[in-house]
Amino acid sequence: MTDSQTHRALRASADVVVLGAGPAGLVLGNLLLAAGIDCVILERAPSSRVRTRARAGFFAPNTVRILDGHGLADGLHQYGRPHGTCEFRTPEGRFRLDYGALGRGERHHVYPQQHLVTDLLRHYLARGGRIHFSTEALAVHDTGTARPGLTARDPEGRTVQWTARYVAGCDGRHGAARRSLPMATVHHHDHGVTWLGLLAQAPASLDAVGYALHDRGFAGHMARTPEVTRYYLQWQRGDAADAWPAQRIWDELDIRMHAPEYGPLIRGTLLERGLFDLACDVVEPLRHGALFLAGDAASVPAPAAAKGANLAVLEAEILAEALVDALTRADTRGLDAYSDRCLAYIWRAQEFTGWMTRLLHAPPEGDADAGSFFQAARRRSRIASLRTSRIHQDWFAENYVGV
Repeated sequence: MTDSQTHRALRASADVVVLGAGPAGLVLGNLLLAAGIDCVILERAPSSRVRTRARAGFFAPNTVRILDGHGLADGLHQYGRPHGTCEFRTPEGRFRLDYGALGRGERHHVYPQQHLVTDLLRHYLARGGRIHFSTEALAVHDTGTARPGLTARDPEGRTVQWTARYVAGCDGRHGAARRSLPMATVHHHDHGVTWLGLLAQAPASLDAVGYALHDRGFAGHMARTPEVTRYYLQWQRGDAADAWPAQRIWDELDIRMHAPEYGPLIRGTLLERGLFDLACDVVEPLRHGALFLAGDAASVPAPAAAKGANLAVLEAEILAEALVDALTRADTRGLDAYSDRCLAYIWRAQEFTGWMTRLLHAPPEGDADAGSFFQAARRRSRIASLRTSRIHQDWFAENYVGV
C-alpha cells in the first residue's frame, strides 16, 4: 500500500457516526439505516464481547413496542418470556404483587440483554450496516461546526480521523462522547450501597422477581433463562467480589431470602460475579452542537429498577426520528427538543429508582440515619403500605414497568 493509499484509508466519513454497539447504538443504527441514512458504528470491544456481555434483561412494554414497530423484536418474542409478578420477603412476612394486573395492566419481557444485542446486530448487518469492532473512539471535536470530527484508534493501533454531520454518543459514562463535552453538568448521587451480582447455573427458585429485606442486608432473585438465575447480595463496599467462597454466598442468600420460612433456593455453579455501586448520574444538556448523548452516556440509573436499557432504547428512537428529519427534510426541531424531551423521562426514572433503593435498603453505614429506629420504622411503613394499599400498588406498577 502506498503512502497516499494509507492516508486515504485512515480518513473516513458518514452522515452519522454512532459510538457504541449496545442497545442504544444498535437500535439507532437500525432505524437510521431503515430510513436510508448513511451511518457507521464504532465499538471499542471485539465482536465476541459485544455478543456475550451480560446485562439486565427486563424490558418494559414501551421498549417492546418500539422494537416491534421497527421489526426488531423477533428473538424477544420467540425466546423471551412475559413476566408480571414480584414477591417481597421481609422479617414481618411476605407478599406478592401481580403488577401485570395493576396500574396500566402491563408486564415486562424477560430476555437476556446480550441476546437482544445479538439480534439487533444481526438486523443491522443484514441491512448492510457498517460497524468497526475493536475500534476505540478517543475524542470528538469541532462539535459546533457543520462537520464535526472524531479521532479513533483502529484494531491495528492506527489513528483514524472520521468526519460526520452528527455524532451519537452511545458509549457509556466513561466513553469518548462524555470526555469530549465542551460544557455540561453531570449530576451525581451515590446511594452508598453496593451489590454483588451473581449469575448462577440454576433454575429459578421462585416464579417471581424476589426482593428480600433482612437485617443483614438486601438480597434479590431474578430469573434470566430456564437454566440461569441472577442473584444480588448487598455487599460491603471495598470487599472484592471473590472475597467469599460459593458455599458462604449460597448460605447467606438462604438467610436473607428467608429460605427457612419459604423454601430453599436451588443451588448451582456461580458462573459470574460482579460488583455494582448503586450510584447514578445525569448529564445536562444531552446535546452539544452536533454531538448527542444516549444510553449510559446520557444517564446511569442505579440498577434497582432495571431502567437503563429501557431508557436507552427510548432515547435511540427519539434521536433517530430527529436525525432523519434533519438529514432528509432539513427540519431540526426534533434535534432542538431532544435533550429536554429525554431528560423528562430520565428524571422520572431516576426518581422511581431512588424510591426503590430506599425501599430495599436501610441507610448505609456512615449515613447520618444509619441504625435509626425512626428510619427503620418508616421503611416498614412503606412496605406495609405497598402490601395493603391498592392506590400505592397501582402507582408502583405504573412506575415499575414504565419509562
